[in-house]
Amino acid sequence: MQQQLEKILLQVQKPARYTGGEWNSVQKDWDNTEVRMAFAFPDTYEVGMSYLGLQIIYNLVNSREDALLERTFAPWLDMEELMRSHGLPLFTLESHRPVRDFDIVGFTLQYEMTFTNILNMLDLAGLPLLSAQRDETMPLIIAGGPCAFNPEPMADFIDAFTIGEGEEVLHELIDVYKKARAEKLNRSQLLLKLAAVEGVYVPALYTVDYYEDGQLKSVTPKHPGVPKQVRKRLLKDVDNAPFPSRPIVPSIGVVHDRVMLEVQRGCTRGCRFCQAGVLYRPVREKSPETLKKQAADMLKSTGHNEISLTSLSTADYSQVQPLITALLDTHSEKGVNVSLPSLRVDAFSIDLAKEVQRVRKSTLTFAPEAGTQRLRDVINKGVTEEDLISAVTAAFGAGWHSIKLYFMLGLPTETYQDLDGIANLAKAVVEAGVSQGVNRGRLKVTVSVSSFVPKSHTAFQWEPQNTLEELKNKQLYLKEKLKGKNIVYNYHHPETSFLEAALAKGDRRLGAVLLRAHRLGCKFDGWSECFKYDLWLKAFEDLGLNAAWYAYRRYNYDDVLPWDHIDAGVSKKYLAREHKRAVAGKVTVDCRGGKCPGCGLCPSLDIKPVILKGGDGHAPL
Repeated sequence: MQQQLEKILLQVQKPARYTGGEWNSVQKDWDNTEVRMAFAFPDTYEVGMSYLGLQIIYNLVNSREDALLERTFAPWLDMEELMRSHGLPLFTLESHRPVRDFDIVGFTLQYEMTFTNILNMLDLAGLPLLSAQRDETMPLIIAGGPCAFNPEPMADFIDAFTIGEGEEVLHELIDVYKKARAEKLNRSQLLLKLAAVEGVYVPALYTVDYYEDGQLKSVTPKHPGVPKQVRKRLLKDVDNAPFPSRPIVPSIGVVHDRVMLEVQRGCTRGCRFCQAGVLYRPVREKSPETLKKQAADMLKSTGHNEISLTSLSTADYSQVQPLITALLDTHSEKGVNVSLPSLRVDAFSIDLAKEVQRVRKSTLTFAPEAGTQRLRDVINKGVTEEDLISAVTAAFGAGWHSIKLYFMLGLPTETYQDLDGIANLAKAVVEAGVSQGVNRGRLKVTVSVSSFVPKSHTAFQWEPQNTLEELKNKQLYLKEKLKGKNIVYNYHHPETSFLEAALAKGDRRLGAVLLRAHRLGCKFDGWSECFKYDLWLKAFEDLGLNAAWYAYRRYNYDDVLPWDHIDAGVSKKYLAREHKRAVAGKVTVDCRGGKCPGCGLCPSLDIKPVILKGGDGHAPL
């Protein structure tokens, strides 16, 4: 393989995507390691290497003496074509061994529009795509990540899904695999053993029934001992959890080329559209001492010159200000910068921004999400126009001249007045810049607008998506409203969001559509230059299914949802209550303030939020 690989690498873009050998990558003794795993990221090297979860799992498995983990990514189009023409199967970067030689192959499901890449990678590996067609000689195919919380569209292809946080369940899964192999269990027996592990969903062990009108009737276990509901696994002690002190340093520029320091897991804000806010509840903060040590270790072992404080809402971390000050005091003399991925819309954030940009100043990003207070209350965003204007005025006054604003289009109850609100906000931000004396030639406000996609396990899971026509009309309306010298307007292809919604709300029947779409040539669907909408429509049509039926469907509260057998810890009653409060425009308090909104997660998973006491750096509630 090595000779063939060297030959074709001369003919592809960015050959370093496929060579491996990066600083801090691990190559273990293949012959003397009991369990060999491949971590498969269904997108390019640059995207996958920016994913903190990869570094965490890589460190976790390779810290075991009895297991190894190597990486593989979706080869870009030019590389795939050459691999197929030369008969080169999908391989890992560490040893350049075929993926089919591994015991376990784990995919991460970060985004629905990577599903066809998973099928393509299995095909390129020389493995049958359908789980039912794989035998004892083939690797176990597992998958985890946020999209595993509605696993049904991928159920035909994946042997077992891990639900929840990988650090908590992966060791048990490896141990069960080892024991089953020692006992010479066959594949079916192994799957039964895995189904007994809390947080592992084995779709082949469930029967799915539908009503005559196509609605889902039930998802029920086929065997005794297989749980009716699979409950997510959760890391209780994030502070002492294994964390990669020696992360792999990518050989080429990647999306996030820096040290990623996870300051907390979870978010208390309760935005009603946000799936991650539910899946990663409750909030669990790390101690500043742990974070300072991890930052120092990672900087020393990588040579990076930037630390990104990552989490769903970093400005909410109770010790954020003293942590940033301490990190900069220790490392800024060496040119090390600290960055926050996004900021809350409040003046507090500007104080943070000033602090973090002692070394380098970059564009500030805020996410008001909606244009009017009414709609921000519907989504429970909990910020006001005054917050935003105050924040950007402070930012312009502090020397920034470029601001990015994120909004969503098509949110439940949205009207054209809400779209006017987006345009008015953008113009008010421009005026704030002018009022602070920013040169009009340099002043820039970028308005990025994505389309709302209803996701499982959220208060908006029962909602339909806006139709394509509605989304296109709204995009055009905003385009007219946002014309102005200092405003840049970006928006996403609504067709991609439409298919994302169909898959996000989909049931097991969509597996056949995915298979058909793959065979028609769909891949890299999240990349606009590769997305083939007409082929997706043909795939649905060939199977006699309608994507609009899934994306535009409004569920009733008592309908069986395709993901009801997956337990994210937050009760369905709470989500329904939140949905009703959204429609009524009522906000729900942030549980960080001590008042419990009653989502049900803490008692059901026997856990409590971990919020450090004594910090004065937390954002206002």
